[in-house]
Amino acid sequence: MGRKFEVRKAAMAKTMLHKSRLYSRYGKEIYMCAREKGSNPDSNLALKHLIDKAKKEQVPTDVINRNIKKAEQGLGEDYAPVRYEGFGPGGIGIIVDTLTDNVNRTVSEVRNCFTKTDSKLGVNGSVEHGYRHLSYVTVSGLDEETVFETLLMNDLDILEIEEEDGLVEVEANGYDEQRINQALEEAGGTIEESESGWYPHDYIELDADQSKLFHKFMDMINEVEDVQQVYHNAKPIEESD
Repeated sequence: MGRKFEVRKAAMAKTMLHKSRLYSRYGKEIYMCAREKGSNPDSNLALKHLIDKAKKEQVPTDVINRNIKKAEQGLGEDYAPVRYEGFGPGGIGIIVDTLTDNVNRTVSEVRNCFTKTDSKLGVNGSVEHGYRHLSYVTVSGLDEETVFETLLMNDLDILEIEEEDGLVEVEANGYDEQRINQALEEAGGTIEESESGWYPHDYIELDADQSKLFHKFMDMINEVEDVQQVYHNAKPIEESD
């Protein structure tokens, strides 16, 4: 079948691995959100928006419904959020957010990713100070002035706001994402995109060797089942063949 078949087979396997991790990540988040705040998306807006995100990333409805049902029946595992911070190749700062039912297993697997890529785990807070926790929300059906006034009336601070092609984009505090979505929907808007995360103040450019180690780290950390999100401030150069 030749080299092309082998390359295609490897690419398919990588895609399936990516889907498996994606389904697992959303499954855990949906399960925890439904268990903690209720399984009805109409009354649990955080769950509603999480389901919308999952569907946009083509997570099957079966995966979504199965985890909601597990939460309703109390059949799932007891996951706990654990954050790890450390320093990668070239001194980049890395934040790894996990949901785990076995902290010993998770820390061992995460530490292994750092150890094998010339990286080092740090203490809590050693990296986070170099980041900002931000929300980015895009809404349709409302103009910029209405969005601004709506958020202001709900005591929500806006860092930046911009209207373009009938969409209003809002940058705000990362912890306010769900409150922003709820306020804008109640005002008649439709949430088109919504996300929150940790964004670095500055980026570090890596040389070729550091970039290879960085890619190795990312490949390894993305294979850890309990990892939900990875944030970093690397600005790697393209690897050469």
